[in-house]
Amino acid sequence: MNSPVVDIQSFAMSFDSKEVVKDLSFNVSQGEVFGLLGANGAGKTTTIRALLSLLEPTSGTLLINGRRYNPDMSATIGYLPEQRGLYRNEPVIDTMIYLAVMHGLNRDEAKKRSLAYLDRVGIGDKAREHLSSLSNGQQQKVQLGATIIHEPSLMILDEPTEALDPVNRSLLMNIINEQRAKGSTVILVTHRMEEVEQLCDRIVLLKDGTRALYGTVDEVKNQFGTTVIALAYTGQLPTNEKLYSVTKQLPHYAELSWQKDVAVDEVFRCLANQDDLHITTFDVRRPTLNEIFLSLYK
Repeated sequence: MNSPVVDIQSFAMSFDSKEVVKDLSFNVSQGEVFGLLGANGAGKTTTIRALLSLLEPTSGTLLINGRRYNPDMSATIGYLPEQRGLYRNEPVIDTMIYLAVMHGLNRDEAKKRSLAYLDRVGIGDKAREHLSSLSNGQQQKVQLGATIIHEPSLMILDEPTEALDPVNRSLLMNIINEQRAKGSTVILVTHRMEEVEQLCDRIVLLKDGTRALYGTVDEVKNQFGTTVIALAYTGQLPTNEKLYSVTKQLPHYAELSWQKDVAVDEVFRCLANQDDLHITTFDVRRPTLNEIFLSLYK
């Protein structure tokens, strides 16, 4: 069995008397997209900063390929921080070339890759403009490009789709998948659960600095253990507490939880026999990650 690319064991972090992360353990395998999830203040960014030796952990071990991070690893790691740090008063292309050279590329290769990337994300015409003249979404594209330009084997992306519209979020997810196809390992720090559903192989979900859920997306859904009936309809939805309870209701849509020892087809027959109810869809499904997230933080 291959050793994990990232291995975090019994990590704890305190600032003065406040414990921000408590006894956190997880690992990230080679070639996977791993989701590090949680609400604001859950400890996600603190964990990443400690992993990259930007913070000294209070206790525990945080290893990359079996070693504590040191600067000689920078050529193989791409880090997109939560707080962006580009040179706003310099031309975009100059900034990208400078950062690529810092990661080990020669200048000619850095320029070639930078121009190709800018064209790929639709801002090739902005190459000679100062970063400060770009929109927030365009700046985010440049920041991502600077993160992946040297094709790192480990990418750590902290809220990478911030400020991007749905079209550009889709483009970014395609780029992440392309990097994974080349063999990169990706840690995705985000609160957008729909992106996690599409991209991530495994996740860890933090709450108040502790590990609340951990595993593949399917395993996490199984750990949560709730299955619902998703019902689209017109007309009147009746109540029937002996068979089911309504857990969510909107105009023409509802989610039902059926009672213990009641079969799903009993619920369907009950509803199908209602003269003033027309069922459009009747779907039995597990909750989405977004629903799990909201339930956990309710």
